[in-house]
Amino acid sequence: MDINSSELPKFIAIEGPIGVGKTSLAMLLSKTLGYEPWLESTGSNPFIERFYENNNQAALQTQLFFLFERARQLDLMRQAHLFKPLRVTDFLIEKDEIFATLNLDADELQLYHNIYQHLNIEPPRPDLVIYLQASTDVLLERINTRGNKGEKNMDKNYVSRLVDKYTEFFHYYEKTPLLIVNSTAIDPISNDKEYQELLSFIVASKQGRHYYNPIPKIL
Repeated sequence: MDINSSELPKFIAIEGPIGVGKTSLAMLLSKTLGYEPWLESTGSNPFIERFYENNNQAALQTQLFFLFERARQLDLMRQAHLFKPLRVTDFLIEKDEIFATLNLDADELQLYHNIYQHLNIEPPRPDLVIYLQASTDVLLERINTRGNKGEKNMDKNYVSRLVDKYTEFFHYYEKTPLLIVNSTAIDPISNDKEYQELLSFIVASKQGRHYYNPIPKIL
């Protein structure tokens, strides 16, 4: 498809629960649009495997590691903005609160909030946020397919609660233009036709809230 670069959002952020395809879509969009990808380095968290084995174990350490890493990346991103403002990321810093409220007890959450406030995080604001949705069963299938060692013991109830947290968060989200994509029935990463259809919708999404809900194919 022909894309008029002057009509594109300059900074796109992609969000959604574990396994929904944020990073893959960010990489694909960066290649198509010629944008710089800024990807979350989740694999470097030394506590994550222990956390997934037991959600009550190492929750605070896991959360704080991610918070410091995301804050570091956002600081670098803000500094680089003057030199290369065209970018796509696979996270919002606001996601940190979603996971914190899900994983931490009351005392840990208070400590987390104190640390967050002292970091004085000032993230650059995206021109468009893409929120990828999928059902719990589809997410678990995708998680198992990609075979990450740290995710092998992912609990279905945990994923379901995470989906609910994301749904609640984006129900009230109004900071930026938002495109909500139901990815349950599509695979834009492996299917170029579905990717091109989604790309057309992304390009057409301007101000406000938009929904992309393709009809499942009947075999």
